[in-house]
This record gives sequence, structure tokens and C-alpha cells, in this order.
Amino acid sequence: MSYRYFHISEFDSPDEPGSGAGMSPKFLKMLDEARDVAGVPFKINSGYRTPARNEAVNGSVNSSHLLGCAADISCHTSGKRFRIVAALIAVGFTRIGISETFIHVDHDATKTPGVAWLYA
Repeated sequence: MSYRYFHISEFDSPDEPGSGAGMSPKFLKMLDEARDVAGVPFKINSGYRTPARNEAVNGSVNSSHLLGCAADISCHTSGKRFRIVAALIAVGFTRIGISETFIHVDHDATKTPGVAWLYA
């Protein structure tokens, strides 16, 4: 499957080239739609994670990145942050974490929907 705004390699775990293929196609389709709605580029900091990579970055043991249904999008300005979050919600994402430098989004059916959180 191809995407308008992303190449699957953008989601590779740094320790395993080609691992972006482990991303959920449904997640990537929604993210591609959100990118179109936002009208601003999405730079992916983290997509799929191997267990070793997840441990190295102190990720949660049940991280959605391990399942290929999460991404961290680089973001450094309030205006871009607003546009990205609004677009993510508009296309149906219901799990969003906000930090000073990135926005986490996931579509993990095993976790509670309708939540937003801040990273300290």
C-alpha cells in the first residue's frame, strides 16, 4: 500500500531497517488523512519500535509502538501543534499525548479511547 505523504521507511525502528513494514495499514491511512487535513508536514520521530529500541528509550512495556499502531510527530510551535492535534481528532484518532517537542498518537484498540495526556 502506498501513502500520499509518507514512505514506510519513515516508521522504521532505528535498530531494524525495514521494520516500518510492521506498522498497521489502518493507522497509516488515518495518519495520512490527518496530514492532508492539517496542511503541514509531519516529521516522524518514532513509529514502529522493536522491543530493544522500546527499552532503550524507556518506553512503556505495553507501548503501542511495539504493535505498529503509534507514532510520535515532531512539533515545536503552538500553531503547528494545534493544527496537528485538530487534524488527528478530525480523522478519528482518540488517543493523543502532547509534549513540548512532539505529539504522540496511537490507534490501539486494547487501550482506553477518548484520552489526551501531557508529557512532563
